[in-house]
This record gives sequence, structure tokens and C-alpha cells, in this order.
Amino acid sequence: MRQRKGSADHDSSFTGNVTLLDGSSDLKQCHKKTDAASDSGGSGTAMGRRYRRGGLIWRLRRMLIWVLGIYIAIPVIIKVCPSIQAKLVFLNFVRVPYFIDLKRPQDQGLNHTRNFYLQPEEGINIGVWHTVPSVMWREAQAKDAEWYDKSFQSSHPVILYLHGNAGTRGGDHRVQLYKVLSSLGYHVVTFDYRGWGDSEGSPSEKGMTSDALFLYQWIKQRIGQKPLYIWGHSLGTGVATNLVRRLCDRGTPPDALILESPFTNIREEAKSHPFSMVYRYLPGFDWFFLDSITANGIRFASDENVNHISCPVLILHAEDDTVVPFQLGKKLYDLAAQSKSLNGHKVQFIPFPSSLGYRHKFIYKSPQLPNILSDFLSAPHPHM
Repeated sequence: MRQRKGSADHDSSFTGNVTLLDGSSDLKQCHKKTDAASDSGGSGTAMGRRYRRGGLIWRLRRMLIWVLGIYIAIPVIIKVCPSIQAKLVFLNFVRVPYFIDLKRPQDQGLNHTRNFYLQPEEGINIGVWHTVPSVMWREAQAKDAEWYDKSFQSSHPVILYLHGNAGTRGGDHRVQLYKVLSSLGYHVVTFDYRGWGDSEGSPSEKGMTSDALFLYQWIKQRIGQKPLYIWGHSLGTGVATNLVRRLCDRGTPPDALILESPFTNIREEAKSHPFSMVYRYLPGFDWFFLDSITANGIRFASDENVNHISCPVLILHAEDDTVVPFQLGKKLYDLAAQSKSLNGHKVQFIPFPSSLGYRHKFIYKSPQLPNILSDFLSAPHPHM
């Protein structure tokens, strides 16, 4: 009986040892599986990183191909469709500020301004603003077209303002200049060329010049022998020199020409414009871009026009102008100063230092502007 009991104890002990051994074996297998899973997970993570990196490189490569394709396509499209280049020169489709009601100049703080429409030719109506001198502000309230027409008979001189590309006659920097000139005692007449703002028709250099000539003659009929000055800004300086050349060829020059931020000709301006920077050194740049401008009949050759102008010329240009580079305005002045037709007429160049921050369209902020104008026009301002 004892032996049987001991035998049983021995069997029990043996069974326990076997169980422990089996447990140890299972534990080792578990460790092996865990290690295998760990190795598999690490490998998967590395593969995931490589996949993501490869995907990013592929996306960047695809993006680069698209950018390169667009870069190459743009000059080809412009060459094939030169009318696109004309739109980029005029930018008449860019209307800033948006949602402005050009029929209500009072909304822009011009409550001594009349909005009306004229017809320079059959089927073309252009929008015009006439701002009277600020000294007539109270009298101008709620007045009709007849009163504004008669106001031209006052002793105050008139400035015909020709704006640049993009926007409308209601652009903020333009409105601010009207206010400055009005405060100095000038009538200011401005308009949107055909195709701009609420004016009808399509833009062209010839059409813009015709519109300006029509407005000049319309004003002249109302003011008689009183001074009439022409002020052009940016692209409007090209229109202004076209207009003044035509007037001088007829023997009826204006009293003075004021050019704010002018250029020499449209080809040089286009080549210097920041938009052309990415293509400027592309072989065939002139053929792709500049010849397309010429193909549209767009020249604005102020450098040629100054040789046919015979009236005082004032040029205003900011040194930090990035749209029309300062050197183009200075070059135009140098050409004007040497012009035989301008011999005996005052030709003046006023630079504005970069530190003032006037850039392309903020010269109106200059506190020196009233003195500059009175000195150039050789007369005190009419409100003084």
C-alpha cells in the first residue's frame, strides 16, 4: 500500500514536471510568435514610410510637370490668340472696387460731382464724372445738369484726367486725387474709356485716344479760353501723349501736360512689368509676348510723341514704383528735354524718394503736390 502511494506520488510529481515542461515550451513558442510579430510590424512600418515617401515624390513630380506644362503653354496660347495679350494690357475686365455704383459718385465722398454719359460715336456711350472745385461744394448740392454745365464758366481752370488700366473712374486712388485737385480749386473731368466701367464698346488704343479727344473738345466748347490741363496716369499717360500730339499737330496744344508714372512705350513697359518677370529671359520673349501686343495695334509710343508735343510737360514718378519702373519715367524725361518741339517750353521732372512709399499710385498723398503744381503752372491755385 505504501509502495502504491509512493508510486502515485511519483506519478503525480512526474505529471507536474511534464506540465511545467509543456508550459515552458508554450512560453518559448509565445516569445517566438511575439518576436516574429514585432519583426513583421517593424518591417511594415518601414515599408509604409517608404510608400508614403514615394507617394509624396510622385505627387511633387506630377505637380512640377503640370507647372512646367502651364509655363510652356501660356506663351504659345498668347501667340496663337494675341487678343488675350490685349486684355492683359488693358485689364478693363478688372473692376476694383467691386459693387461700386458709378451713377452715384456721392457714395465715394464726391457729393459735388455729377455723373452723366456722352456719345463720342454712334453706338458708344461713355460714363463721365465732373467734380467742381470744393469752394463750390455747398452751391453744388442737389443741382442739375444745367447748373454743372454753367459752372464751367467760372474762373476756375479744368483738368481732364485720363486713368490707367484696370478698375474704373471710381477707383479709390483716383477718387483721392480728384479730391486733392478739387480742393486746390480745379474742375476735374474724368471718364471711363470705351470698354471700362459702365462705358460701352471694346477697348483699343485708337478708341481710347478718340474718347479722350472727344472729351477734350466737349470741355473746350464750355470753357472757352480758360486753362485746360491734361493729366494722365500710368497707361493713361500713353493716351495723354497720343491726345496732345494730335492737338499739337492741329495747332491747338493744351495749356499743359502732366504725366504721373509714365513709361516710354508699351513694349518697354511690358518687358519691365513684374508679370513678365518669369518669362523675361525666355528665348523668344519678344516674339511670343511683345510682338503679340504690336499685332493688336497697341503702341502707346510716348517716346515718339514727345518729339511732336509743344506745350509745358511735367513728369511725376516715385522711385519705388514697381509697376512702371522709375527709370522709364526718367528716360522719357531725358527724351522730352532733348525734343526740338519742346524747345522753349517748360519740361520738369519731379522724383519722389522711395522712403515716402508712394509707389505707383499714391503720389496724391504728397504734401508738396500743391506747390509742385503751382510752381509748374506758374500761377497760384485758383482758390487762393
